[in-house]
Amino acid sequence: MSAAKNFEFPNDVIFPLGDLYSDEPPLESELHLRQIILLLQSLELWWQNRNDFYAAGNLTIYYSQRQRRSEEFRGPDFFVVLGCERKVRKSWVVWEEDGKYPNIIVEFLSDSTAATDKGLKKQIFQDIFRTPEYFWFDPNNLEFAGFILIGGTYEPIEPNPQGWLWSQQLNLYLGVYEHKLRYFTVEGNLIPTPEEVAQQERQRAEQEKQRAEQEKQRAEQEKQRAEQERQRAERLAAKLRELNIDPENL
Repeated sequence: MSAAKNFEFPNDVIFPLGDLYSDEPPLESELHLRQIILLLQSLELWWQNRNDFYAAGNLTIYYSQRQRRSEEFRGPDFFVVLGCERKVRKSWVVWEEDGKYPNIIVEFLSDSTAATDKGLKKQIFQDIFRTPEYFWFDPNNLEFAGFILIGGTYEPIEPNPQGWLWSQQLNLYLGVYEHKLRYFTVEGNLIPTPEEVAQQERQRAEQEKQRAEQEKQRAEQEKQRAEQERQRAERLAAKLRELNIDPENL
């Protein structure tokens, strides 16, 4: 019993492979949380028929060359990996995922993280992760920028007239809409969230209900007009008979 209490793992122990929990710190604010959920849910809805990607938010990426959980890990606010199995994970462990790193990373700036996001993290994503595209967005002051990896170096992505930035990896634009970072199609259509889709469905259902009610009212009005015409015809026929005129012979 005494020996068991005093036992310590050697310093060079290698943790066994397997799903590993995230070591990420809490999110900066509710704005950051809502922004992550928005990007995650709308992309998963847009790609609902695809099974070749993984998207996550505030999740740790372990990338130690020695395959050690205790060293070399980072947790992007939002990232997408392409060409992998779509399944739930507790963390992204590079050496368990055929060496795959994110294809796109988005960081949400805050006063306490902006310097790191623009400096150290950008350098890591460029030089170690070799992530093809990196974006950052500040939910408070709406600062937005994006970079594409060209020749091993991040180069700024030029905005379109709307101020949106094209993502080759997602085949979508990213842009600010109503103070939030959103996706847009190449045609400029907003990629909806599940809540927006549900609202659109409710609106369509309400419109169909209104159209059906209008059709019912029109049918009732036609029925009333037909009845009025019938009554007028009967009154006219009665008048003609009073004059000894058979309306059937007219």
